[in-house]
Amino acid sequence: MRVGLYTNNSIRSQRVVKNLTSLLAAKNLPIDNEYPEVLISVGGDGTLLGAFQKYQDQLDTIRFVGLHTGHLGFYTDWREYEIEDLVESLVNDKQQCVKYPILETTVTYLDGTKDVKLALNESMIKRVSGTVVADVYLGDEWFERFRGDGMAISTPTGSTAYNKAIGGAVLHPSLAALQLAELASINNQVYRTLGSPLVTASDEIIKIVPRDSDGLILTYDQDLINSQAVKEVGYRIANQRIAFAEYRHMQFWRRVNDSFIGHLKE
Repeated sequence: MRVGLYTNNSIRSQRVVKNLTSLLAAKNLPIDNEYPEVLISVGGDGTLLGAFQKYQDQLDTIRFVGLHTGHLGFYTDWREYEIEDLVESLVNDKQQCVKYPILETTVTYLDGTKDVKLALNESMIKRVSGTVVADVYLGDEWFERFRGDGMAISTPTGSTAYNKAIGGAVLHPSLAALQLAELASINNQVYRTLGSPLVTASDEIIKIVPRDSDGLILTYDQDLINSQAVKEVGYRIANQRIAFAEYRHMQFWRRVNDSFIGHLKE
């Protein structure tokens, strides 16, 4: 089995990668960072998002493993002091995995060209300054005219990230659904919005048509999308899924509890 290693630049992460490299060699597990079958992300959730973006063209053949070198991360099942156990799990691998939905963002420009991006967590639409004014469509049906700081469209796993911080609901990843959450919407006699997070069905497309793309900011996970002369932006559940190696993949609600609440002390 080919194992890939993806890491951040911290001294701590680099040390873990060095130790992992030695342990993998001792077990005759080849390291292949170009076409891995299992990709170990060493760092934090941001590192795993970077790994996802780098290898998104190989999602059908890669299973991801998160190894955290800082505070407990939402996507990470392993800690640095457990690397020997992780390597043993690789040796005894049986192709087990759990798959999560991801987001496909399609930007259509005024000249008719399109840009398609995949995101593990979310995509956001905001402005450099001032408010975003945009028409929101669910499928082909006009739903509302939004005015406010912006909107975030998140996946179920991404619902625990920025979406949660702005008051969105936490969705279980078995639900292939998207969530649209508003950032400081303005509601008056001219602009009226739902004013609460909205969850769409797996086959629905969210379409946002900005009234003016000047100063618009479009993001997908940690990266920016070209927002010059945007006509509309479409969001849907992608056909692809991200797979995590399920050696001891933590149950979702336990992960939520550990990340945000913690076990109560008696």
